[in-house]
Amino acid sequence: MINDFLCPKCRSYLNVDDDVVFSVVSEEGDKGLIFLHQGLGDYTIRKNNNFEIVKGKKYEFFCPVCGVELASDVNKNLSHVLMIGKDNQEYEVLFSKIAGEKSTYCIIGENVSMYGDDYGNYVDFINLSHVK
Repeated sequence: MINDFLCPKCRSYLNVDDDVVFSVVSEEGDKGLIFLHQGLGDYTIRKNNNFEIVKGKKYEFFCPVCGVELASDVNKNLSHVLMIGKDNQEYEVLFSKIAGEKSTYCIIGENVSMYGDDYGNYVDFINLSHVK
């Protein structure tokens, strides 16, 4: 296991093996569970074959334990979770709610690590002088 991921509200563990588990809802109200690979920058998704994820559509992410929406205050298209790294430090992780958009940000203090081909879509929220 690489890291542990937590709900920012209830602090429940969200990862099982190499995946982080979320309850998601599409803009049309379709609901399902998805498993995102916990490696930052790895955009592998597992889901039920009957739950369709449509590239370019927005999905809201929820904690599967307490049901809180994992929305970021930074941008309406980003979700937010906490990560305990191998170094036992707590990080904020923001990631895109748009299916197929590869944008992930790992933040501790003023240090930001960015992942994915589309990370530039949301850099307006960070001070680029602090990017690792």
